[in-house]
Amino acid sequence: MDDFSIDKVVDTRGSLCPGPIMALIEAVKLADINTVIEFFFEDEQSVKDASLWINKVGNQLLVNETVDGYFRIVVKKVK
Repeated sequence: MDDFSIDKVVDTRGSLCPGPIMALIEAVKLADINTVIEFFFEDEQSVKDASLWINKVGNQLLVNETVDGYFRIVVKKVK
């Protein structure tokens, strides 16, 4: 079980790159500091791009896993 609570969920399953990464960027930019956002992806390239972007801008990647055939990323906005 996760030791944090999810503040927002963004489900991009069914969308292909660059849609999911654009949704992630927008959601994180609009979020307040310390907001925890859970993302669901179907596209593997979007997951790779999302992880790179999260680290590049200095936010915290809490979870990066596969669940029921989909990818789940949880990010905490810290900047």
